[in-house]
Amino acid sequence: MADYHINIFYSEEDGGYIADIPDLESCSAFGETPEQALAEVERAKQAWLETARAANKPIPPPRYRPLIYQVTQ
Repeated sequence: MADYHINIFYSEEDGGYIADIPDLESCSAFGETPEQALAEVERAKQAWLETARAANKPIPPPRYRPLIYQVTQ
């Protein structure tokens, strides 16, 4: 099963790491380390999916791929 892509980057403005899941609107998390941000966004993903299911909202399939993985012709 494919899983959602997760971006992790350092934010000077926030003074820590941000992790986000582009396929899940507004699904992001903060951590003081990349590992903390990843753990937090995994929790946020579970909450996002549970909330969508409970509300009978559509759950988008994993589609996002960073430019580095996209095939060009």
